[in-house]
Amino acid sequence: MAASEIDHHWMTRAIQLARKGWYTTTPNPRVGCVIVGPQGVLSEGAHLKAGLGHAEANAIADAKQSLEGATAYVTLEPCSHTGKTGPCSDALIAAKVKRVVVGMTDPNPLVAGQGIQRLENAGIEVEVGVLAEQCEELNPGFLKRMKTDFPRVTVKMASSLDGKTALANGKSKWITSSQARSDVQRFRAESCAVLSSAETVLSDNARLTVRQEQLPATMKQYGKSSLRQPDRIILDGRCRLTGEEPLFEQLDSLVIVRPEGQPAPRPDVRLLSLPYTRHRFDLPRLVAELGARQYNELWVEAGPALSGAFVAAGLVDRLVVYIAPKLMGHHSKDLLALPMMNEMNQVIQMQWESVTNIGPDVRLIAEFK
Repeated sequence: MAASEIDHHWMTRAIQLARKGWYTTTPNPRVGCVIVGPQGVLSEGAHLKAGLGHAEANAIADAKQSLEGATAYVTLEPCSHTGKTGPCSDALIAAKVKRVVVGMTDPNPLVAGQGIQRLENAGIEVEVGVLAEQCEELNPGFLKRMKTDFPRVTVKMASSLDGKTALANGKSKWITSSQARSDVQRFRAESCAVLSSAETVLSDNARLTVRQEQLPATMKQYGKSSLRQPDRIILDGRCRLTGEEPLFEQLDSLVIVRPEGQPAPRPDVRLLSLPYTRHRFDLPRLVAELGARQYNELWVEAGPALSGAFVAAGLVDRLVVYIAPKLMGHHSKDLLALPMMNEMNQVIQMQWESVTNIGPDVRLIAEFK
């Protein structure tokens, strides 16, 4: 049976449910499920946190009546393996649903069509690919990591209208508005990790945490007790951090990256040791390591040199740039440090994802082709 307008309607509802876990499911994907009978919705569920029930299991548990003969709409292929929870495909089979409509197949090698095969082997009709593009948009980082082993990397920058990030004396607070800084908190909150450098930490006295009091009004339901802090990955190639900086006041989400053979700044902090040559870390190896640690979304907040190094290495998926309507002059510091280009065919081509007014500023999001 081909997908119908009714299928699109209920998959749209499943997508809405999946968004309930937007800030909390990492490293798992965001998934929603709605189960429908002849008279309408029988139950709904969403995956909200790793280790807790998956969307299908939560929807089945939510049911107040038999689900036999019903249709289940789920944004991502039901899993077929046992992790912290049981296989969702088996749970749907046990619930005796008649039909399962799947937004997209799961690229996770542990699933990858096996969940769909289990359902079909049990005699359940399966429709795949309903609103697939919208379902993919729920989990860009997870999908990239499953396909490449690398997280999705976003570099955030803020500048004046003439592309400057700080005055010649280093002063930069604040180029952009409080509304822009609030918007940054939202991006941090949806990321698995925030990456920066010891130089940025020391110059800005930065903590790089998600601050509940600065979240946009649309996120005020996330109190401090339910707010997930992304890990903070700090590159400290010259071992400048002492362990006394405000950054270290919250240790459970902190990872310090130092050259091989160098100790952590204090014994109670997580240390990632990597080769360090020519005054720089091997960034592809670093990002691969972060993918192996199940980070889906990596948010980079750093200075022009480190941000430029990520771009030059071809590791960045998109740039998020906040531009304030200010002019700082040519003596000020530039937005991004990239290698010299002598020919137009060397220029890095991008495409716009969005241009949005954020308070008095403009937020530009550009993706790499």
